[in-house]
Amino acid sequence: MAHFPTRRSFLVASGLELAGLPFGASLSATPKTTVASNGGKAKSTILFFLCGGASHIDMWDMKPNAPAEYRGPFQPIATSAPGVRLSEHLPLLAKEAHRIAVVNSVGGTVNTNDHHAGYYYQLTGHVPDLSFRTLGNNRTPFPDDWPFIGTVVGAKRPRSGSLPNAISLPHKPSKAPYTRPGQFAARIGVEHDPLYLQGNLDKPLEFRAPSLTLEGGVTPARLGDRVSMRNALDAAKRDFDSGDNFGPWGRLQDRALSLLTSAGTSNAFDLSSEPVELRERYGSTVNGMSLLLARRLVEAGVPYITVFWMENEKLADKCKSAGGWDTHGNNFNCLKDMLMPEFDRGFSALVADLADRGLLDSTLLHVTSEMGRTPKIGDPRSGGVGGAGRDHWTHCLSVVLAGGGIRGGQTYGTSDRRAEYPADRKVTPAEIAATVYHAMGITDLEFRDKENRPYSLLADAEPIRELF
Repeated sequence: MAHFPTRRSFLVASGLELAGLPFGASLSATPKTTVASNGGKAKSTILFFLCGGASHIDMWDMKPNAPAEYRGPFQPIATSAPGVRLSEHLPLLAKEAHRIAVVNSVGGTVNTNDHHAGYYYQLTGHVPDLSFRTLGNNRTPFPDDWPFIGTVVGAKRPRSGSLPNAISLPHKPSKAPYTRPGQFAARIGVEHDPLYLQGNLDKPLEFRAPSLTLEGGVTPARLGDRVSMRNALDAAKRDFDSGDNFGPWGRLQDRALSLLTSAGTSNAFDLSSEPVELRERYGSTVNGMSLLLARRLVEAGVPYITVFWMENEKLADKCKSAGGWDTHGNNFNCLKDMLMPEFDRGFSALVADLADRGLLDSTLLHVTSEMGRTPKIGDPRSGGVGGAGRDHWTHCLSVVLAGGGIRGGQTYGTSDRRAEYPADRKVTPAEIAATVYHAMGITDLEFRDKENRPYSLLADAEPIRELF
């Protein structure tokens, strides 16, 4: 008797864990696939998200003339572009500054000043609703949330090859049950959710797709037997309460079959073929290797790749954080000794590598975080001024863009003299999202819901055209 994947294993094989939602609970939306012929140059986007809240005033928006209790000990350094100033602890990226644009006037204020709402605003371009205040950390992803920018790009771009249009790695932030809202397709349909690849802090060359698993001795070759497979799918379909769910379910099955039976899937995730010298240039860490894998996925034709910085819990006590950029304590030593050198090495390597391969013009790079950090030094939770930490600060942050038609070597907008609030040419996360869509040549942001009613994403947001 033939053994088929169980209903559960096949759901897992779809690459979607649905953030704890019952299958079919999200709204099913039908996108129009429209890419403007005269739009941006980008064929792919790589989002590098610095989980925890990176300190804008210590990296991108330094204020050497501010009072000492704000500016901290770091100094700006000269770069390859007169219009860009970076921290002294980003020396490698300083050599690539002629290829990047720094936006120092992003106002991302959220009503909770916390991680959940910060993620949501930056990843979707939509202001968090009241539920973020009432539920706090219990505000899990909702099926009718606004969709993640990457899933919109994936839905609007035609599919090419076996890989999905949106892939996230090397982890899904944050640890369950506190999964961050904003990183899923939500109202446009679970079939557009990203495929998640899992990295390993101790084995940075290893990436696996936990969702691409087969049970019961099933092999890719046996999955190719479509007739037998359809019998199993028909049985699974009967488990659903309503046949209305079968549309996205069928599309998920098709995606899973395509991924599981394609030799190109495992090859795309294999970094062992990359030269040792290049791997060392990116840095032998899970975050560095994630950026290298992101470049490989660009070459494989994936339209949107997200690298969520993986925290190292060994740093948690030292930085009073989860081991990432949430530097509530010891902010300057954590940045100087660990976080910024790893970021500098990996991201500068990505910029240079794409440029060397002739891929930077067709690849948009986007660096952001859920928030900046308090310009005034001292977080009460870590001993005040003596603890040398910076607390959450959503009112002002910086975003870095490169490639995809962006004009490098420029700084757009300014914050006030203490980096507390945008001062000149203020922009919102919605305008950053619109800029990403523009760079990707996506001008039609209309979707239709389950009842075929049209609705638009970011109807009032315009891209920052001066950056191009």
